[in-house]
Amino acid sequence: MGRGDLTNREWLLLEPHLPPLGGRGGRCNDHRTVLNGILFRVRTGVPWRDLPERYGSWKTVYERHRRWSADGTWERLLHAVQADADLAGRIDWSMVGVDSTSCRAHQHAAGARKTWPRVPKKGQRDAPQLIEVVDRIRVPRPLGGRPRTRPDHVSGDKAYSSRRNRRYLRSRHIRHT
Repeated sequence: MGRGDLTNREWLLLEPHLPPLGGRGGRCNDHRTVLNGILFRVRTGVPWRDLPERYGSWKTVYERHRRWSADGTWERLLHAVQADADLAGRIDWSMVGVDSTSCRAHQHAAGARKTWPRVPKKGQRDAPQLIEVVDRIRVPRPLGGRPRTRPDHVSGDKAYSSRRNRRYLRSRHIRHT
């Protein structure tokens, strides 16, 4: 097992949420090895073709990552990890922070606009997104019951400050800063 590979405990948590192994595939027909390869690539940023041989064929690892992205496997894994963490008390529901980021493309990027889009002087671009972001908070309960969807407090910079957002948070009994 390499540094950063899944521990036995982590593997036991994730394995039931992976699709069944098919009959096809060569020597790397093992989800754990492939998942470790995907995690290695995400952690290091190496190109797919440069994955170490211990993870099997780079193409198998890439194809499984692509397939799992399309069929919802990654979302199921995320929910399983979140539910386990919440059950163990490792999710802090007292505060959720919201923020955005922007990445400027180089001026010679293909398809770049020649003029800047008009941005209204009043209001911020982040403000309309707060409601959608908070509405997507959903951590399932592994022992049954409704998923947890409401943090105690939301904090954000002034780009999120609007009457609409404050009214929405108050209606859900979520304090805000």
